[in-house]
Amino acid sequence: MMRLTVLLLLLANAGYFAWSQNLLASWGFAPAQQSEPHRVEQQIKPQAVRVLSADESRRIDVSSGALRPQECLQAAPLDDGQATTLKAALESWPSGSWSLEPTVEPARWILYMGKYQTPENVARKRAELRQLGISFEALANATLEPGLSLGGFATEAEATRQLESLAQRGVRTAKVVQERAEVRGQLLKLAAVDDTLRPRLDELKAGLGARTLRPCR
Repeated sequence: MMRLTVLLLLLANAGYFAWSQNLLASWGFAPAQQSEPHRVEQQIKPQAVRVLSADESRRIDVSSGALRPQECLQAAPLDDGQATTLKAALESWPSGSWSLEPTVEPARWILYMGKYQTPENVARKRAELRQLGISFEALANATLEPGLSLGGFATEAEATRQLESLAQRGVRTAKVVQERAEVRGQLLKLAAVDDTLRPRLDELKAGLGARTLRPCR
């Protein structure tokens, strides 16, 4: 009985193999063909994918009628001369689309390390600070280069307290330095720049000078 069972299993396996490999197709026994050519046609062709530049993307948005959301932009602090030039350029802009108001950019104090003689000295100091677990940042004042900042503060007193704390962690050569003085001027705010106004931003370049428009804070 056992031999008969084994023989039947072998025959069944052999028959399934022949059926699955279409060996019995001529006798009318074969698995159903799974063919969906439309799915193949819908597959993405990676060789046809191309990254668009910003200008190309903008042109496509315009041609398709897609509108970018409004954004708020600002620039500060601007001196009186810049403010006067900008007012003249903005006279033809829609009412309420811009404003100029007094602003104060507060002084900033930093914990400064430098000046160093070579870039190698700066790299060596960065490595030492990493070992101590102390963070650092790039300098915003080019006259202090090459050097490092261990953080910025609104007052000299705050910077001094932090310096004392870092001294307990092994920092010996840092000092408190005023990175920039207080600056008073005008704040330009463009509250709702849309696709109609974006092309007109170039009209403001002369008045902005070295300043750039940034997202509102």
